[in-house]
Amino acid sequence: MLENTQINLAFCSLIRIFAPDMYTLNEYLPIFVGDDLPQKGWDDGMYCLETDGAQILRTNLLHGFLSCFAFMVVDKGWMKIHYNGRELALHPNDLYVYSPGLHVTVISTSDDFHGYCLMADEHVTIEAPSVRDLVHLAYLPIVQLHEPKQTLASDAAQHLITKMREIIGYLHSEHIYKGEVLRMLYSIFLLDLQNAQQHAIVHRQTPQRVEEIFIGFIRLLPRYFLEHHDIPFYADRLHISTVYLSRVVRQVTGRTVIDYINQMLLMEASFLLQTSQLSITQIADHLHFADTPSFSKFFSRLKGMSPKEYRKG
Repeated sequence: MLENTQINLAFCSLIRIFAPDMYTLNEYLPIFVGDDLPQKGWDDGMYCLETDGAQILRTNLLHGFLSCFAFMVVDKGWMKIHYNGRELALHPNDLYVYSPGLHVTVISTSDDFHGYCLMADEHVTIEAPSVRDLVHLAYLPIVQLHEPKQTLASDAAQHLITKMREIIGYLHSEHIYKGEVLRMLYSIFLLDLQNAQQHAIVHRQTPQRVEEIFIGFIRLLPRYFLEHHDIPFYADRLHISTVYLSRVVRQVTGRTVIDYINQMLLMEASFLLQTSQLSITQIADHLHFADTPSFSKFFSRLKGMSPKEYRKG
């Protein structure tokens, strides 16, 4: 089994200090794929690649801070992830979905783990109707199944893998119409993905309106959590009451709105304490706490140690 290893954070800390909101796909790829960077493709906003256990473990560095959607189909072996307070195992034919701002940690993988992963920047734009459903496709497993994975029929999983292989081939090609071809293949992939997802979920568990509100909240959170720690802000942006937003988030995930906000703040604080030279007072200010004692109390309550102890450790 591959164990989660210590990762060099020096490069990332420089990016994070100067671009604290979210990493783009281009900032993330050098860390994820190392020297094996794919050739630049469609607007550098989409990449697709085969991945193994060692590569997947490196994703722990930026989960929760990546402004990107990712769809991975497991082809061989297994991987274990920690999501929403519990451990999930993924096996062949499982579809794993990563959405911007959601915190998923890879615990371990088998030695023979192998999968195919397609990633697209959150802000990427293609003139195709299917792309409008990207956010819905990314959050569908979470909303309907309360976890970021689905088990697909074997033929559906292999069909998606075939599409991914085709995209990989064009990304590394010198086709003079590469951009146009990739746009078409990406649209086809999303349509095939939606077809596979709808067949995998036989009975819808969540009403469409509830689904839309939850997805709207999750999209707002990574952009505004630094400045807005209060439920009314997000409810106002979604044009609903605070009570209704709280009810929706709890219905979908079993957690509260404040849980999600605090999780984002804690991840940001932990990252800066480990990788930056900012003082604790500066970090408290960056996270828009009223003062340093308030931040220290918050961090100690959720992390079990003070910011100073965490930084030393």
